[in-house]
Amino acid sequence: MSNPSSIAADSHDSVVPPPSHLLMLAEGRVFWEAGATIAMWPWLQLAPRGDGHPVLVLPGLVASDASTRLLRRYLKGRGYDAHGWGLGRNFGPREGVEAGMERLLHELNERHGRKVSLVGWSLGGIYARMLANRHPDRVRNVVTLGSPLRGHAQSTNAWRVYELVSGRSSRDPDRMRMVTPLPEMPTTSIFSRSDGVVAWQCSLNDPGPQAENIEVLASHIGLGAHPAVLYALADRLAQPEGGWAPFDSKLLGPLVYPDPTRA
Repeated sequence: MSNPSSIAADSHDSVVPPPSHLLMLAEGRVFWEAGATIAMWPWLQLAPRGDGHPVLVLPGLVASDASTRLLRRYLKGRGYDAHGWGLGRNFGPREGVEAGMERLLHELNERHGRKVSLVGWSLGGIYARMLANRHPDRVRNVVTLGSPLRGHAQSTNAWRVYELVSGRSSRDPDRMRMVTPLPEMPTTSIFSRSDGVVAWQCSLNDPGPQAENIEVLASHIGLGAHPAVLYALADRLAQPEGGWAPFDSKLLGPLVYPDPTRA
C-alpha cells in the first residue's frame, strides 16, 4: 500500500484544513479495500485492454515499488508495459531522485518509440506532473491518485513526515510551479472525499479540455488497491492518442463513482 505524501505549496486559494482525526482512523479500511479487489478480480478483467504502451508508476511518500505491485500487475494483465520507478523508498526529491525519474522516462520512451503514461500515487503524482510539464513530448497521459496538486503546504496530515524524511520544507513554491499548471496531455485526478491524509480539495484538477476529476469512495492508502480505482485507471489509459474522451461514470453509477462536482 502507498504511504501518504505532502509537498504542496502555498497558493492564493483559501487554506483548507487537513482531514480530521476521524478520517485518519478510517484509513484502516484499506484491508477491506484490498480484499474487495481480490474478490472482484474477475470483474476487473472487463475493463478496456491497453495497446502495450509503457506506463511508469510512481509510489507515495516512504513507499517503494512494493506498494504498487498489485496495481502494476493489474495493468500488465490489461496489456500495458507497466514499470515501477526502481529508486527505492520515496523519501522526497533528494539528490538524484528527479534525475533518476527523468532518465527512466527517457529510456522507456526511446525503447518503445512511444510516449509513456505516468501514474503517480500521492507524492508520486507530484512527480508525475513535474515530469509531464518538463517533458511533454515524451508523456501520453497523467493520472494522479490522491495527490496534493494545489493549496497550502499543511493541508495534509503528512507534511511533518515529509519534512522529517526529506530534510526539506513542505512549502516548496519553486517545485510546485512545475506541478500546478495543467499538463498539455490528458490529465486525470482520482480522489476521495474521505481521504484521511490529503484534503480532497487539494487533489482537484483545474478545468481544461483534457482534464478531469474522478471521485471514488476510498481511503488514501487504499487508492492503489481499490477496485474502482483500478477500473477507472485502466479505462483512462486505454484512451487512444488524439481521441481522448472524459470518463463515463454513469456505467457503474454514483455508488461507485460519485459526482465530483457536487457541492
